[in-house]
Amino acid sequence: MSYIEVHDLCKRFTVRKKREKGQFLREKTIVEALKNVSFSIDQGELVGYIGPNGAGKSTTVKILSGILTPDGGEASIGGIVPWKERKKHVKRIGVVFGQRSQLWWDVPIIDSYNLLRDIYRVPENDYQKRLRELTDALDLGNILRTPLRLLSLGQKMRAELCGSLLHRPELLFLDEPTIGLDAVSKLSLRDFLKEENQKNGTTILLTTHDMEDIAALCPRVLVLGHGKKLFDGALPDLLSRYDTQRVVNVRYNGDCFLPRLPKGCSVTKEGDSYKIIYAPEQLQTPQLLSILQSAGEIRELTAQPQNVDHMIAAMYKEMDL
Repeated sequence: MSYIEVHDLCKRFTVRKKREKGQFLREKTIVEALKNVSFSIDQGELVGYIGPNGAGKSTTVKILSGILTPDGGEASIGGIVPWKERKKHVKRIGVVFGQRSQLWWDVPIIDSYNLLRDIYRVPENDYQKRLRELTDALDLGNILRTPLRLLSLGQKMRAELCGSLLHRPELLFLDEPTIGLDAVSKLSLRDFLKEENQKNGTTILLTTHDMEDIAALCPRVLVLGHGKKLFDGALPDLLSRYDTQRVVNVRYNGDCFLPRLPKGCSVTKEGDSYKIIYAPEQLQTPQLLSILQSAGEIRELTAQPQNVDHMIAAMYKEMDL
C-alpha cells in the first residue's frame, strides 16, 4: 500500500453572485473543484502537482492536510484519514503556502520557532539539534532575532520552510514556495529541498507554476485541469508529448555569424541578443546548442520550455475539455 492513497476525491463549492438591482435573492452556482481525482504516492517520493489557476491543486492540498473535508471519495496518508484524525495527522506533516505565513509578523523568528516547538511538543535536545541543522542549511543564523516583517521575500520563505520542518515531518506540502523569489534564492531553495528529500526521506508534494522548479526537483508530475487528473507520469514523457515549443535567448561576446537554422525555427534579434523559438521534435536541443556555440563566443544563454498553461491548453484541446 502506498503512503498517500487518494480515490475518487470530489469537492464542490457554492459561489454566490452579487445581487442585481431589484432581485431579492442572490444567484448561486456550484463549482466542482475536484472531480473523482485518484492517485497514489510512495513514501520518499518528490512529486510535482501542476495545473492552471483554479485547477484544484490548493484544494487537494487543503484536503490532504486536513483543513477541508471532501464531498466524496477517500484519502489516507500513512493509514490516517486527514480530516477525521487531524490532530494525529498534523504532527506528521509540514505545510508551506507561498502567500500565507505560519510565523508571527512582529516578533523575532526564533520566538516563533520556540512556540512551534511547544505546539508540536518537540523535546528540547531534538529541537536544538534540528534548529542548528536547518539554520545552517537555510542560512538563517544572522536573522533569527529579526522580526518577520523586516525580512526580504527570500528570507521569509526560508524562514517559513524552517518552521515547517522543525518537528521532522514525514510529509511536506509546498504550495508555490518560490513565488516572487530571485534566481539565487530559488537555486538555494531547490538545493535544500533535494537534500531534505534524499537525506531524510521526506515525502514532498510540490505545487507550482514554475516549470524550472518542476524540472529541477520532480521526477514525477501529476497534472490537474478543470478538477480532473489529466496526466500522471515521468516529466520527460509529459514534455515530449506536450512541450511543442521552446525558447532560447543567447548573447555573444563581440561579432558572431549565426548560420541558417533548420526549417521551423524562428529567429529575432533584439539589440545584441538573439531570441530563437524552435520545436523540439524538429530540432534537438543539443544540436541547436552546438550550432549556437559554433557562431561565436557566448556570453549569456537561457533556455526554457513552454509554461504550464500552454501544456495544459494542449491537453484540453486533445481531450475536448
